[in-house]
Amino acid sequence: MTNSDEDVIDVRGDGRVGENPCSPVRRTDGDGGEAAAPEPVALPPVRLGRITVPTPVVLSPMAGVTNWPFRVLCEEYGPDGLYVAEMVTARALVARNPKALRLCRFAPTERVRSLQLYGVNPSITAQAARIVVDGGMADHVDLNFGCPVPKVTRRGGGSALPWKTDLFAELIRRVVEVCEPAGIPVTAKIRVGIDHGHETFLEAGRIAQEEGCAAVTLHARTTAEYYGGHSDWSRIGELKAALDVPVFGNGDIWGADDALAMVRQTGCDGVAIGRGCQGRPWLFADLKHAFAGSPERTDPTLGEVCAVIRRHARLLVEFYDGDERMAVHDLRKHVAWYLKGFPVGGSTRKAFMECESLADVDRECGRLDPSVRLPSRVADKPRGRVRFAKKVHLPYGWLDSRTTTPAEREALFGDDPMDASY
Repeated sequence: MTNSDEDVIDVRGDGRVGENPCSPVRRTDGDGGEAAAPEPVALPPVRLGRITVPTPVVLSPMAGVTNWPFRVLCEEYGPDGLYVAEMVTARALVARNPKALRLCRFAPTERVRSLQLYGVNPSITAQAARIVVDGGMADHVDLNFGCPVPKVTRRGGGSALPWKTDLFAELIRRVVEVCEPAGIPVTAKIRVGIDHGHETFLEAGRIAQEEGCAAVTLHARTTAEYYGGHSDWSRIGELKAALDVPVFGNGDIWGADDALAMVRQTGCDGVAIGRGCQGRPWLFADLKHAFAGSPERTDPTLGEVCAVIRRHARLLVEFYDGDERMAVHDLRKHVAWYLKGFPVGGSTRKAFMECESLADVDRECGRLDPSVRLPSRVADKPRGRVRFAKKVHLPYGWLDSRTTTPAEREALFGDDPMDASY
């Protein structure tokens, strides 16, 4: 990047909104005793173009999760990192789909507006990037090459796309060509490969670097592994050793100590948090303490968690332009994660799933014992999807060649209603 020092964006600053209900922390060793200070981990600031990230901790984009209400909660707790919006489909943005445009919204308090684009067609993705640039919609663009979901990979997108090196390089190049003159850094998120017989991460990392990406994030699983088992952090170390641009590690960070362990084991420049923060935005407070060398960790009571649920609900009402019903329906999955591990019973969970308004949410929160704490045996355990994929869904003949044929491109770039709507 060629921006002057005067153009640098530093994500330090004020602008926190509201009070964090789970802000009290306690030092604990898991048995209620004083915890020993963790071994210090050096994690210097990362520069992405004109953006300086003082503590390179990233909220990974997650579809249906990381809209601005959830990002605001995480950022209020956490360090001065990057909090990335959920994936926006390029074709939908070019078509001005209302949901795509809603996903491009940011709260006024967000210090760096990080947006993730997904696309297969380089031309359409570049058009989407142009809309982002011309509309002043974001300060940072991430490209999704890590999604393992069948409806994405069967179109050649997400984690399937790096297999086709010509398409991968062209897509990145064209987006960088749009974003770079505007001083917007482009990064890429990838997986290890389609499976262990078709690994792509080292080559993909080098291509991303050569085509102008400011950083690469590696989810250390293959598409075939989906979200099952434990990610292989050694691959993050391999990618770090192979690249000059910063490498962020992703996979199985369920608690702050996992993040410290990943950095120690891999030498990565930063960590990206996905499923570990579902229902636990205060995980970012733990990460802030951990990378500052403090043993303090958040241990919220159920009453404090309910305060977060209520606030999350009200932020979602703003996100949905006052539509309480839509906001509370969106909240339901979050409530399941917020209550995970707490001894509240199936009837309580069912009652939350039937809420239709803020009053319903307040009523159900009021029925819970506010003094209950999460049992230590379930803290920092896996959350969200953990299953293996039964089969990797790819376009016909996808693995026959590392480059695309004219026929493949015609099939991939045709009209795709799923790609233009939500």
